[in-house]
Amino acid sequence: MHFNRFASLVLLSVLWVAPAAAQNYPTRPIHIIVPFPAGGPSDVLARLIGDKMSVDFQQPVVVENRPGANTVIGAETAAKASPDGYTLLMAIDSTLVMNQYLYKTLPYDPIGDFAPISLVAKTIGLLVVNAQSDYKSVKDLIAKAKAAPGKLNYGAGTISTKLQGYLFNDAAGVDTVLVPYNGSSEVAHGILTKSVDFVFDGPSAELPLIQSGDLRALAKLDSRAFPALPDLPTLDAAADLHLGNLTVWLGLVAPRGTPAAVIDKLQGETAKILNDPAIKARADAVGLYLSSSTPAEFADFIKNEAARWQPVVKKSGLHFD
Repeated sequence: MHFNRFASLVLLSVLWVAPAAAQNYPTRPIHIIVPFPAGGPSDVLARLIGDKMSVDFQQPVVVENRPGANTVIGAETAAKASPDGYTLLMAIDSTLVMNQYLYKTLPYDPIGDFAPISLVAKTIGLLVVNAQSDYKSVKDLIAKAKAAPGKLNYGAGTISTKLQGYLFNDAAGVDTVLVPYNGSSEVAHGILTKSVDFVFDGPSAELPLIQSGDLRALAKLDSRAFPALPDLPTLDAAADLHLGNLTVWLGLVAPRGTPAAVIDKLQGETAKILNDPAIKARADAVGLYLSSSTPAEFADFIKNEAARWQPVVKKSGLHFD
């Protein structure tokens, strides 16, 4: 009798402590791990969210860049962190979807090790060349690639953009060679120094160089309007291809086991930030199209993306171990 009463009191105390802890959260700095170098879409978005979150939560939000191994290093670090809401991961599609098909073994489980918080953005992609090159259009690029099979190379810094290159080769009937980079800043440097003939990337690192005249965008990879380059055609329209919309998406996750009340608080704050008209305008201007979701919606989205990309990865033959 006394034991049952004691057990009931313990259970009630646990049930009370969890929401109370979430109500007081956060009481110390929050760290957002970005699995890329500074300057790319993940880093820009993490800092955009972190700056506003730190004001609203009245706690510092620290962005930690942990680049390498196709986001595996950053993802593993986040997966092993304490599930208390003080370590988050700005994941991209390859982190939560493609990597499981590219490695025989991963040091993290993309589904089992993370608690989804919210989708954050679906960025617009660009096909970019050096402005001093002879390529004035996608058709020029394809013609040169067909005339010299295996001689042209392209740069890409994420799994998604590497696969975009594969899909482009397949649709255009060309043979170009992938040069892998470790994030957008490296991709931009590669095309700026003519280390590669063309690149697939988001606009965050390349757009200033396009606007300065150092680089030339030949096409965008989906049909959404891009005010910064209003006359830029889609890749499909530019070369009569049939790839459809190809986008890189980003989302915020926490280590699995993070209290649901904390996840909900983070999701609410993230949605508030992403739907702020001023922040949305800043992000949209550089092709980082913001998109929020509930944790359940984000979990379903990840599952659907996994089903979509598995056959593409298999057909591409791309793997890393």
